Formats: sequence, C-alpha cells, structure tokens
Amino acid sequence: MRAFRRALVHASILAALTIAATAARAETLVERGRYLMNSVVACGNCHTPRGPDGALVAGRELAGGMEFAEEPFTARAPNITPDRETGIGAWTDAQLARAIREGVRPDGTVIGPPMPFQFYRGIADADLRAIIAYLRQVPPVRNAVARSEYRMPLPPNWGPPVGRVRAPSRDNAARYGAYLAGPLGHCMDCHTPLTPTGRDMTRAGAGGQPFNGPWGVSVARNITPHDTGLRGWSDAEIARAIREGVSRDGSRLKPPMGFDFYRNISPRDMRALVAYLRSLPPQPLASAR
Repeated sequence: MRAFRRALVHASILAALTIAATAARAETLVERGRYLMNSVVACGNCHTPRGPDGALVAGRELAGGMEFAEEPFTARAPNITPDRETGIGAWTDAQLARAIREGVRPDGTVIGPPMPFQFYRGIADADLRAIIAYLRQVPPVRNAVARSEYRMPLPPNWGPPVGRVRAPSRDNAARYGAYLAGPLGHCMDCHTPLTPTGRDMTRAGAGGQPFNGPWGVSVARNITPHDTGLRGWSDAEIARAIREGVSRDGSRLKPPMGFDFYRNISPRDMRALVAYLRSLPPQPLASAR
C-alpha cells in the first residue's frame, strides 16, 4: 500500500511537471510571436487601422480595413483577430499556416497582392507556430472588411505546398539577416524592382518602386552598398534609418516603412540585418516603374 501511494505521488508530480513544462513552452511560443509581430514581421503595419494622423488606432490591433489602391487592384487588409465571424477565430492552425505561407483561404480561394507570398513561403515552421500562437491571443475585434478587388488575373496558386522549413543558424549573421529581411520582414518585397513576372531578385535591394498614400508618393530606397544606396553609411546610421525613419542626412523617411514596429528589433537581429545588407551586390538605384 505504501509503495502504491509513493507511485501515485510520483505520478502526480510528473503530471504537474509536464503541465508546467507545456505551459512554459506555450508562453515561450507566444513571447516569440509577440516579438516577431511587433518588430520585424510587422503584420500590424498593414492589418491595424490608422487614424487621420497616421497613428495606429488603439484597441483595434490587427482588425483590418486599411485600403491599398493600385492600378491592378484595390486591396483591403482583412481582419486577422480571433473574432469568429469577421476574423480568423474559426480557422484551424493548419488553415492559418496555409493562408500565411501559401496564400490559400480555408474555402480554397487564393489570396492576392500585396501579401508577399514569394517571401512568406520561407517562414520557418517554429516562427510560423509562434506567429499563430500570438494571433490566437490578440483580443477579438468585430470588424467586417469587404473583399479585395482585382483587375488582374490571380494565379491558381503561389507554388506547390510548402514542406518543412527551418530557419538558418544565427551563427552566420548575414544568412540569418537574409532570413529576417526575406521571409520574415519581406523588406525585399518593397526594395526590389518589380517586373511583369515578379520581383527581379537579381537586383535585390535596388529600390525604385513608388508607393502612394496619405503621405503623398514615397519611393523605395536603394539598400545595397552602392553609391546611390548605403555606401558610406555606418552601422548606426543604417539602424537609425530602420528603427526611427531618419536618413543619414537627418531627413525623415516616409511610410510604408513600419517604423512603429521596426524600433523594437533587437540589437542582435539588427546586427544580422546590417550584415546582410552589407553582403548584397552593389546595384544602382532602379528606375521607378
């Protein structure tokens, strides 16, 4: 009988430790997701509404509604809060993962631009789980957003189903910086010239694309080590431009750069981003399309 009680106590302790470890892992996952979403990934830069002054609207995180009017489409950022009727609350984790990486909704329809699926397909499994864990705990907001309108044909898909993806080692700063600037931060989606067949990655970082908005027209800067780009900039100047939106000469940079989010990029990740930008082949500034 005494041996049975000891076994029961041991089993209870083991169960408690297992529950605690599971809760700790879940919390770690949410914290990783919080960091990513509020820094380099910056989904809220498009999915959180902004007021007339350009500031993010409090209490409406990721509630959608921002409109992107371009010649080939009028896109509206959807509500990605856990509201079951107007957001993603009824979606499974697998459906969310497929929508983020492959651009396919649960009903099988294809999500269109400006979501950068060319890059999101490379989000590592662990970071994707963290992003989804964060989305699950965002306060739900009821906000019905109209579907986007496309005056261009959308592809049947953005590529074959994505298999397992692992992030590169942090030990190689430039490689990890490429992951931050590509799949996670999709910096190259704005800073790489657009052709009729997609981004010209042979000219990654050459800039030149115009963006229309309440700020007027901004043009993506050349972020390669060229005379028309970042040649001669110090690491601190590059970091200030990314985090604070202040150029080397002290002038203010314009949206759609997500300075509200990029200011939270950790020192280690910033060093990796700068190392990656330093490693790019120098390219002259691309002509605005």
